[in-house]
Amino acid sequence: MGGCRAAYAVAVDRAPETEPAIPTARRRPRGPMQKLQGIAVSSGIAIGEALVISNEGYYIARRLIPRDSVEGELQQFRRALEQVAAKIEGNRQQVDRELGEQYAAIFTAHLQLLRDPRLRDEVEAFIRERHYSPEYAVSTTLRRYVKLIQQMDNPYLAERANDLVDLEKALLSSLLGARHQGLADLAAPVIVFAHNLTPSETASLHRQFVLGFVTEVGGAGGHTAIVAKALEIPAIVGAGQFPGEVTGGGQVVIDGDEGLVILAPDEPTLEQYRRRADARRSRTQRLSASCDLPAQTTDGERISIQANIEFPEEAAICLERGAEGIGLYRTEFLYLGARQEPTEDEHFAAYTNVARTMGGRPVTIRTFDLGADKLGTGFEEKNPFLGLRSIRLSLRRLPLFRTQLRAILRASVEGNVRVMFPLVSTLSELRQARRLLADTMEDLQEEGLPFNRNLPVGMMVETPAAVVTLASFLPEVDFISIGTNDLIQYTLAVDRTNPEVGDLYSASEPAVLKLIEQSVAAASARDVPVSLCGQMSGSPLYVMLLIGLGLRSLSVPPSAVPEIKTVCRGVSARHCADVARRALSLEGAREVDAFLREELRKASPEHANC
Repeated sequence: MGGCRAAYAVAVDRAPETEPAIPTARRRPRGPMQKLQGIAVSSGIAIGEALVISNEGYYIARRLIPRDSVEGELQQFRRALEQVAAKIEGNRQQVDRELGEQYAAIFTAHLQLLRDPRLRDEVEAFIRERHYSPEYAVSTTLRRYVKLIQQMDNPYLAERANDLVDLEKALLSSLLGARHQGLADLAAPVIVFAHNLTPSETASLHRQFVLGFVTEVGGAGGHTAIVAKALEIPAIVGAGQFPGEVTGGGQVVIDGDEGLVILAPDEPTLEQYRRRADARRSRTQRLSASCDLPAQTTDGERISIQANIEFPEEAAICLERGAEGIGLYRTEFLYLGARQEPTEDEHFAAYTNVARTMGGRPVTIRTFDLGADKLGTGFEEKNPFLGLRSIRLSLRRLPLFRTQLRAILRASVEGNVRVMFPLVSTLSELRQARRLLADTMEDLQEEGLPFNRNLPVGMMVETPAAVVTLASFLPEVDFISIGTNDLIQYTLAVDRTNPEVGDLYSASEPAVLKLIEQSVAAASARDVPVSLCGQMSGSPLYVMLLIGLGLRSLSVPPSAVPEIKTVCRGVSARHCADVARRALSLEGAREVDAFLREELRKASPEHANC
């Protein structure tokens, strides 16, 4: 149990132990505290310095220069001004020749801004007096001007703010040149601010240096959110356009529980969040006692708690947290960010690693759940969530699909491996996938390669179509798993990555609950094992409801295993059934959430704020 407790105590909050060494006299005066609201996608508290990633993929860190380098840095800034001015003048002349003077006036305005002596003097003062690097001085100055202009109710001035943003990009490009820094170059703990982070970018974040991250766009059910939770990095997405105060080096707090970003926090606020971080550490120590205990209700019902993973190295963490198996191994992260399609041996190595690590515990490998846009199919999807993705794409790209199936079959002799097909909507899709699996078995047999001929085969239930026709599928599968992330999306017609409709994306909507109830009932009637994965299963708020709906297997993020086990051990299945009946009778998500929150508070007071 000691190893379990020690592992679970890691990454509870992400505040650095010490601040970077910056001379007090040179610190920028702290501005007024400001709060931004986003979507909480990965829990935890992070306290640290902001690092702003530009859309071009580099960041402007607060770099201080030695006193004897000031004149050289000033000359570098002046050269950048000349280079950018020459480029703008060239663009102005070309546009004047080809389109006319009225269009060239745009570049004339840029030149006027660039040559404004006040702008030059302020940047040079930052370099000379505060010893800021030229790029940091430029970014700090121009972002302040942008913020001031955006606060004015003047459409003309708003356009000038955009001009300043363009100038900032041009000057930074000239100043940085080959010195562009990316996330791989981090050497000190920071909180990352970015317009967006792709799943592959998120997966590459170094947990030693990235305390947390905030993005302007994104939704609760996106893959970026899933990866952040897997990495246990506090994260907030969909925070909207960052204000000008978000600059590199400024102190910030992110609250991954409430989706709150606090810029320039005052001392009382910092102290409050430090206390919360301490409380989280204490709580995880208490929860760690559940790692090695079974998730058994007070009236004797055993709930199997398994884990969702994205990366092979997570398997060891799952064991440390007390997971009874891998209920969902998302394999698409072998593809995202890769320069070329992974080979069969690369697939095999990843699957074998997980299967061997888990010993005899079940490992459910889901075939890739990707859209056509991620695999270079040559056309742009107007609506990727309703397009060529998941099992549909697999059945169109048979060589790719066969490569993965061969690797899964070869790995099946290395442990208790199962295969699962995602986003199955029609019986024809399931049968095609099973036929290809059978053909692949024959190929391996002819080659003399070992595999488990009785490999269990399952399907994800993620669409209303699959739910209402589930009785037709059940005779042809060994198990099913309800994928709530997509089921909510398709049931409510809500893009789960779009913050504009994020408030409509809710697991508590009665329509979603009734589809889960219908799926569990159909599977139970046929004696087909049923599990539930997705973000819903990892939230303490829904544990009693899901048990009450008849679920006895949940697959959750590894970090959530001890907490979900603790909730299960504190409730009775009989009472959970009453909770589910009451929840199904309510009219809307708000009523359901309020009811579930009150029931959880009564059963487990420490979850009162869930």
